[in-house]
Amino acid sequence: MKNKLKTICDFYAIAHKLTNTLRTGLVAWGIKAERLESVAEHVYATLMLAFAVNSEFELGQDIEKVALMLAFHELGEAVVGDLDVIAGDATREEKNKLEADAVSKILHPLNDKGMVLKLFNEFEANKTAEAKFARQIDVLEACFQTKYCEENGCTDFVTPRKDGIIEKIRQDSIARGFTTMAKAWIEYDKREGSFDKVFSDIADYVAGNKVF
Repeated sequence: MKNKLKTICDFYAIAHKLTNTLRTGLVAWGIKAERLESVAEHVYATLMLAFAVNSEFELGQDIEKVALMLAFHELGEAVVGDLDVIAGDATREEKNKLEADAVSKILHPLNDKGMVLKLFNEFEANKTAEAKFARQIDVLEACFQTKYCEENGCTDFVTPRKDGIIEKIRQDSIARGFTTMAKAWIEYDKREGSFDKVFSDIADYVAGNKVF
């Protein structure tokens, strides 16, 4: 019994770190706010967004499976932090391996680790309908977050950024006519092929309308 209680407490203590782990994409873009979105808040937001998108577009996704993917795929960041590929914290391959290793280590003491690891790997492989849906939700939530910051006057898209990669994206976006952070962020994701038609339509609506 004592071992079970310790396992539960240890797991919760690690997962709880996500409540104080900031989303580094927002930090890298110089968002000025009293507080930025934590990884835990991002996870909660993706769960709500997944429910709403699946409901209104009647996509027929296994929403419980999607929810578990979204809940656990960020867990590794409790150990390695929120590594930003665009800002150059790590390559996509390095980030994926570090997070996968961390998740495996965190889950190791738990009896149901096999079920979670299977879903984590399915999300990373991005081949099933649920994984593709969950990944798009994950990206779309960041678009909502930039819109929230923009509407609350926390963004500065005019001032050049110190980071070379981010500055290149900023300049390229302005050259394309996207002069706000939310529009630039959304158009970048669209150019990267992050969205199918449904998600692209949602992103365009977010970019062009008051949301918050």
